[in-house]
Amino acid sequence: MPDSILIGLMIALSFVLAGWVKGVVGMGLPTTAMALLSLMLAPAEAAALLVVPSMVTNLWQLFAGPAFWPLLRRLGLMVVAICVGTALGISLLTASESHWPSFALGVVLAIYAVFGLVAPRLSVPARLQPVLSPLVGLVTGLFAGATGVLVFPVVPYLGALNLDKEELIQALGLSFTVSTIALGIALAMTGRYSTGVATTSLLAVLPALLGMLIGQRVRDRLDAAAFRRWFFYGMLVVGIVMVVRAAMRLAG
Repeated sequence: MPDSILIGLMIALSFVLAGWVKGVVGMGLPTTAMALLSLMLAPAEAAALLVVPSMVTNLWQLFAGPAFWPLLRRLGLMVVAICVGTALGISLLTASESHWPSFALGVVLAIYAVFGLVAPRLSVPARLQPVLSPLVGLVTGLFAGATGVLVFPVVPYLGALNLDKEELIQALGLSFTVSTIALGIALAMTGRYSTGVATTSLLAVLPALLGMLIGQRVRDRLDAAAFRRWFFYGMLVVGIVMVVRAAMRLAG
């Protein structure tokens, strides 16, 4: 089998698995896709491929909820800061002939996994949100631009705002959608989002949606808490592997 066909099949399988995770737990498609794709592609190439699938799956999540405009007003500064941070961090992700993007991606995946496994109960008082929201957005954008991972620290932060279930899902959709748009624009401006990459990213929507459908079908048969734990264990293992592999290459 030609290498190009094998890589194409592996990419499709990665998006099926990433969509399956999102179908089961309601999130995790970009993170899972980045983790899997970066084992065989450069992080910048992996990030470019996830733009369209992430956009399609998160736009529905964003507009399906009941509180888009109130959330946008409440989190507007965070959204702007995500865009600024992504623009500032993109130079690391697109650094050519460097293993630092893989190292940084592995570190972020490992930190996110440990945080998810420890799962501390956080609560952010309303008086601190005007200050913390743009700070969290800036750090999230820096990580998104530098590694393609869109979830940290914004996911635990939004979980600490005492939003109800529907508001939280919609707030996550808002953050992921904005992060994906900012990442796509930043990659395009650095020449890493060509027409060919965009076409492949568009085709990746199909396996991602297939995976989501499968995940939604089996969700009721799985222990959600146990699944989340194994998801974070998987991210931790992948993160450690990427850190070790990148460190060895940097040392060599």
